[in-house]
Amino acid sequence: MPDQPQRHVALELPWRTVFKVLAAIALVWCWLHLVSLILLIIVAVLLAVTLDPLVRRLEARGVPRWGGSAIVVLGLIAVIAMVVAFATTQLSGQAQVVGSSLLKAERQLLEYVPERFRAQVSPDSTGTSVQSYVAPFLLRASRGVGSALIVFALAAILTLYLLIEGDATYAWVLAFVPQDRRGKVRQTAAECQRVVFGYVAGNIATSVFATIFVLIVLSILKVPAAMLLALLAGVFDFVPVLGFILSAVPAVVLALTVSPATALIVVLLYIAYHTLENYLIAPWVYGDRLQLSNIAVVLAFAIGAELAGIVGALIALPIAAAYPAIERIWLREQLGDQVVQEHRKIARKAG
Repeated sequence: MPDQPQRHVALELPWRTVFKVLAAIALVWCWLHLVSLILLIIVAVLLAVTLDPLVRRLEARGVPRWGGSAIVVLGLIAVIAMVVAFATTQLSGQAQVVGSSLLKAERQLLEYVPERFRAQVSPDSTGTSVQSYVAPFLLRASRGVGSALIVFALAAILTLYLLIEGDATYAWVLAFVPQDRRGKVRQTAAECQRVVFGYVAGNIATSVFATIFVLIVLSILKVPAAMLLALLAGVFDFVPVLGFILSAVPAVVLALTVSPATALIVVLLYIAYHTLENYLIAPWVYGDRLQLSNIAVVLAFAIGAELAGIVGALIALPIAAAYPAIERIWLREQLGDQVVQEHRKIARKAG
């Protein structure tokens, strides 16, 4: 039989496809190497969007844009500095109380351990105690204070420049958008600004309410380190759904040093406030700006945490809350009016 002629297969890739692949690889490389900087920029943008209404109010009263931006940013820094200074002076005297209270709680818990297992978990036999676990944590936290201050300073500077030059920057970015789509972009930007402002302002309000509630309750019940636990509750309240629950653990442990009945009361009060915040305070604070179910909040938080840690988890929520506006403005033609309207009704009922 005669030899079959060899067939040569030529694979041709358009330059456009090659460019898209290289661009995707470059974007992934940039994300892996610049993720911290990107998150810092996103946080600064969120802060600038939140503070912009205050700057515009000062502008309406005759204050120049740069002056109003400086007043707002410096005022925010001053408030944070006063809170930190107050907390430092209050908590320095409670640090020893926390240590002794934890040791007391540890000994009380050991009384409920069966005798044959007590020797294995006793701090006297193992040479370890709760304080031995707390000390390394406090050391790592103190080491992170310096880097946190640097990041905060960079975010404040970037926020200031975004407030001063925000309109010019927005116009510069908008120039890349085709003329026929700029109306949708402006509408989306307005909706997202409303959502971001509602998210940040609402989070601050609920955290303040949580701090005041815990401080009053624990002070009345004479739980040690009430101020520390109140600040912890306020910070943890920024984490939706789970944050305030997690802050209840140290409060219950320290309440055990008073009495088991006090610990039970603390558990019940934390549960009551958590329910009150979810179904009364949060809807009142956020209004209709954040129409997210608890499932959507948990999923957005988990995805953000997996991608970029705790900062990613927090910034994922306003992004998720902006989806209804994006669906209504950009996806109506693909999904249809019926789907968009049904989603809107469901979101209103869930919110």
